Amino acid sequence: MKFLTAGLCLSNKKVTSVNPIMIQLALIQWTLILYHENLYLMNALLADARKDALVTWTQNNTALAGWRISSASEDASFRRYFRISHHNDSYIIMDAPPEKEDIHPFIQVTERLLTAGVHAPVIHASSIEQGFLLLDDLGKQNYLSQLTPTTADKLYTQALDTLLKIQQAEKSGLPPYDNTLLHTEMELFREWFLQTHLGFSLTPSQHEELNSLFSILSKNALTQPQTFVHRDYHSRNLMVTPINNPGVIDYQDAVIGPITYDLVSLLRDCYIAWPGDKVQTWALCYRDRLVETGLLAKTDDDTFLRWFDLMGLQRHLKAIGIFARLNHRDGKPAYLKEIPRALNYITEVAPRYADTTALAKILQDLKIKQKLTA
Repeated sequence: MKFLTAGLCLSNKKVTSVNPIMIQLALIQWTLILYHENLYLMNALLADARKDALVTWTQNNTALAGWRISSASEDASFRRYFRISHHNDSYIIMDAPPEKEDIHPFIQVTERLLTAGVHAPVIHASSIEQGFLLLDDLGKQNYLSQLTPTTADKLYTQALDTLLKIQQAEKSGLPPYDNTLLHTEMELFREWFLQTHLGFSLTPSQHEELNSLFSILSKNALTQPQTFVHRDYHSRNLMVTPINNPGVIDYQDAVIGPITYDLVSLLRDCYIAWPGDKVQTWALCYRDRLVETGLLAKTDDDTFLRWFDLMGLQRHLKAIGIFARLNHRDGKPAYLKEIPRALNYITEVAPRYADTTALAKILQDLKIKQKLTA
């Protein structure tokens, strides 16, 4: 038997100069490799079993027996999506394993958005017990694939029109975006990005600075007018549709929260960036529309932009932590490439305000950007 680690080869032959610690490290390394390989195989088998169950459910409980089923997409959760098609007709089947995903919020929020005139997918059939939903197919082109300097104004105007409808949807009974949830999200940055991904051991003073910053960002969120929040309103969750553009997806985590949250999620998108002056113009124009519709009292530019900027800091700290967690916990490394963009938003915004400059200093002291590109 052989164990390989860091250039060390151990065999059944007699070895006289082997460090016992290196042997332990080799054993740990191979144990982890075997664990992840077995976990991957187990998940693959379970996924195949669920697809078989999905096909059976479709054939027995819908009028779509015999239609072709193909993979549509996966997201950052445990959900998967399949496209079921026949000639020019198609639907989407959501596969949400009940032990990992509760589909009740998706169903309930769908009803609220449709009532508000939002182009959300209609639910045509469901199996709550199995975690299957048959939905409208909103197409294959999301905003991210279609946004260019030429198309941006038109697409964002339509997205902001839809956001105005979302913020007027019925919000009673939705979970609150409270202090606990806001802090829990920001802690992902400390735990999964700084400590797990980059391997930092923060000093007590750095921990205190982060704690203080998290409190400032939470207070900013809680003092804003509270409204219906999609909570992931960005270019990958908006579908380009020929009628009533855009189609809106991935809204099951909706909450009652800050009025600038979805706005900054859209305009300072983790997947595409725009010039700062353009973002500010879009944001303030939308502020004017909020005032016109009565969702917001008259608010000066500086106040609204501070709400917007600090809300963005909270969201991007959360997003960076999630991207790191998706890699280390869920085996989805593709999201790591989005971290630099979210980090750039933070380093641009944090120095603008006296009470958030500490965040810029922490990132600078830790040489975060250099470490990411090393």
